[in-house]
Amino acid sequence: MVPTHYAEWKHCITEICGIPLTQAFIEERMAELNDLQHHMTARFVQLYGEAQRQQTLLWFEQAKADEHTR
Repeated sequence: MVPTHYAEWKHCITEICGIPLTQAFIEERMAELNDLQHHMTARFVQLYGEAQRQQTLLWFEQAKADEHTR
């Protein structure tokens, strides 16, 4: 399943995968997804496409903003 909106994406990360959306995790994943030469980013784009990579970055930005408001 590929998430289509923020709530689905957040549920996949935090509930299904059990990964807390900490600032450190968010920053690490955003840096990786912004590095088109990173092997995991290349694989992500191969599997899900460039549009999904960009959407995922937006969701990480939203999670980052949510974390700052807690």
